[in-house]
Amino acid sequence: MTARVPCPPAPGPLEGYAARFDDLFGTLARRRGFREYLVGLLAPRDRNKTLTCLAGAAPVAGAQHPAVQRLQFFLSESTWDHERVNARRLELLRAEPATAPHEAGVSVIDDYGDRKDGTATAHVRRQWLGRLGRTDNGVVTVTTLWADERVYHPLHAVPYTPARHFPKGRNDPGFRTRLRIGAEPAVQAHDAGFVFRAAAADCAYGDQDGFRGELREAGLPFVMASKPRRGTWAYGDQAHTPVDAAREPVRHGPDRPGDRYAVIRTFRDGHTEPWWAADATLGWWGPDGTTRLVVATTDPATLPARVTWYLATNPPRPGGPREDEAPHPAADLTEGVRIHGIRHWIEQGYKQVKDELGWADFQVRSDTAIRRHQTLVDCAFSFC
Repeated sequence: MTARVPCPPAPGPLEGYAARFDDLFGTLARRRGFREYLVGLLAPRDRNKTLTCLAGAAPVAGAQHPAVQRLQFFLSESTWDHERVNARRLELLRAEPATAPHEAGVSVIDDYGDRKDGTATAHVRRQWLGRLGRTDNGVVTVTTLWADERVYHPLHAVPYTPARHFPKGRNDPGFRTRLRIGAEPAVQAHDAGFVFRAAAADCAYGDQDGFRGELREAGLPFVMASKPRRGTWAYGDQAHTPVDAAREPVRHGPDRPGDRYAVIRTFRDGHTEPWWAADATLGWWGPDGTTRLVVATTDPATLPARVTWYLATNPPRPGGPREDEAPHPAADLTEGVRIHGIRHWIEQGYKQVKDELGWADFQVRSDTAIRRHQTLVDCAFSFC
């Protein structure tokens, strides 16, 4: 067998990381392209990280530079499997003690919308872009991440394809909603060995009964945010929204479900804040129901909007009648607040890191190029 031609090494410790992927790239050009792409993503730049920027060429005028064309071919035309590369990245994360998953971690499900010009790019349509807070032309990517109080890293990223891209629209067999996309990677990550205490998501996912049902059917615990005014059917004198349920007076005795308990939130910088949390009742949701409603706030009297959480969760409460038969370990109020607090921590941080690595800057056309670019961005993220 002919020996492989050695590849020019990447700078410093990046070479040791990149070499672990070499068997997934069958030619010297692919191995070199992988290294050059990671170097371009990780290097500090004073402008958006387009392909010309990654290659160190002039914007626009340098598009035909040989280094830019090599990266373009590696991204769009070269034959390599981005799913195998991502699987290797996750394998390395599991094997490293500092990033190995454990049962106290959290699986965070979210989607990120990035504005894109034109209509030629795959998955582009006018749609709601959460990071911009408006409807605009762009691409939405559904992501899953694993996190604890120390570190977080991306697991899977799947671009959402709007219904207009399919011949039969929403009735097309190939169409999948964002909710459907989000549930599948969470199950896939768990099956791949990324264990976690619960899956967490914002109210765009948490308010969807079908989404929570998919996680429940897959045997996954969850802690999902719910909108304060999410309405549900109830008799006239009962609570109809989470806010109504939170304002109900405590009608239980000491140390009974419904009592408000002091919990201490510990933040990333080490400082702590006293919060109050309680199990509330809203329709079928209750302290001993299959779904609990946990209300956490800094001020139970006024329920300030910015620091009050309404959480739908399915692990049973400690000491409740469901504790022995439930498929998940019981979770007290402090644990629910901890899990959702981790989601808050990484939500903004991950967006900023992706932007720094150049995810939002690219105007690639094909679905393959988008998925490959996301995989390479995640590889650069994991190396950091």
